[in-house]
Amino acid sequence: MSVPDKIKKKLRELPDKPGCYIMRDRNGRIIYVGKARSLRKRVQTYFRQATLRSADPKLRSLIKSAADLDFLVARNEAEAILTEGRLIKEYRPRYNVAFRDDKRFLLIRIDQTEIWPRLKLVRIRHRDNATYFGPYASSLATRSTVDFLEKQFGLRKCAPVEPTVDTYTHCINDIVRFCSAPCVQKITHDEYTQRVEDTCAFLRGEKPELLKGLRAEMETAAEELNFEKAAAIRDTLFMLDRTIRQNARMTRSPEQQHEAALEGIKELQKQLALPRVPHVIEGFDVSNISGTYSVASMVCALDGMPQRKRYRRFRITGVDGIDDPRMIAEAVRRRYSRLIEEGAKLPDLIMVDGGITQLRAARRELEALGLSDLPSVGLAKQYEEIYNTDPGKPIRLKAESDALKVLQRLRDEAHRFAITYHRRLRSKRIRESALDEIPGIGPNRKQQLLQHFGSVHKLARASVEDITVVPGIGLEMARTIHKQLTRQE
Repeated sequence: MSVPDKIKKKLRELPDKPGCYIMRDRNGRIIYVGKARSLRKRVQTYFRQATLRSADPKLRSLIKSAADLDFLVARNEAEAILTEGRLIKEYRPRYNVAFRDDKRFLLIRIDQTEIWPRLKLVRIRHRDNATYFGPYASSLATRSTVDFLEKQFGLRKCAPVEPTVDTYTHCINDIVRFCSAPCVQKITHDEYTQRVEDTCAFLRGEKPELLKGLRAEMETAAEELNFEKAAAIRDTLFMLDRTIRQNARMTRSPEQQHEAALEGIKELQKQLALPRVPHVIEGFDVSNISGTYSVASMVCALDGMPQRKRYRRFRITGVDGIDDPRMIAEAVRRRYSRLIEEGAKLPDLIMVDGGITQLRAARRELEALGLSDLPSVGLAKQYEEIYNTDPGKPIRLKAESDALKVLQRLRDEAHRFAITYHRRLRSKRIRESALDEIPGIGPNRKQQLLQHFGSVHKLARASVEDITVVPGIGLEMARTIHKQLTRQE
């Protein structure tokens, strides 16, 4: 099997990181989207001679149809899974089947208007009176969390809306699942309601003491050489932590978020030894695929909360290939040279997505602009470490720290904003590339068509007669364009 040159080049650039990979056919259409814990290891397996010899017919067909390859790096496997699902639902690649039924990720639902509320796993969020947590990338972690919470807080598992004595007759959940059995008044309504509220608080990440108790229990079991019990608790802790970390920032009310953010910026001043409270923080991130369509984002937080009106985006022009530090440097240089030129107010703190390398690149630009006193930090993804001094040991804050959450929220916003801009540029190029596949359409005719219709999408909806209005486009050429584009629509 001969591997296309475009794919050969991309295979050499694949990082050993989690993410999604996108295969395209010769017309640029997306034909398959996959996820991987390691992009390099996973994608390279497709293009080995042994794979083509032993693979099933569907996989052989996919490999032979692939003419190009893109990839998106994710922070972790959970993000890769969510991104894969979104891309499959958006583009409907012909070789993907796992998400063709529009299967959604799990949510935890609890309806506190019921007399005896219970936890329920669902996949659709309805506009009702219930409270929802999620969605969660790992169904195993979600199911394990629900199982633990039902036992820990004695919540009922039975299906009836209002369980009675008759329900209890056929149920042994209070024996084997630690149910508090409200159906036979083993617990008062007020006590059960409090347990439900404690469960919701735990899912919001407001009860870290429960996890601390489990860790202490695990350590005690290990000291007593009860390794089986210690391992079981360790696995439970891993699943709970995975669920709570994903959900903690999604369930606070706006008032609670604002209050926590104010506490967070005060804590940041203390932890980073800043001269004043960082009321205005600006964060930077970059996005590209194999060094193409490179963009950077700048997002802003006012008193710890995102301020979307202040967001900015940059099309990177001075960096070739994959070089995140240089891309960060270009965005920082362009942002603050303009603020200096306009005499605008500078932020109290700058944050870049990355470790010491990205931070050094940003600081070099700040020094060149005469802004060496402007505080700046880097937030590294893997261990959520804050790089502040160079050289020096990074700062590790507790997961529940409001200061860390302020920086994480800003980092996530910068990542989202960069990805959104990058995706828009990429989608526009994909649509316009459809014209490149039509014989006889050169750069000049392509420009004339786009100027006349505004976009390939509008051109695809035009009639043959409408297309012939464009100078230089005859009837036969118009028919060819109409046939090609309507087929791809």
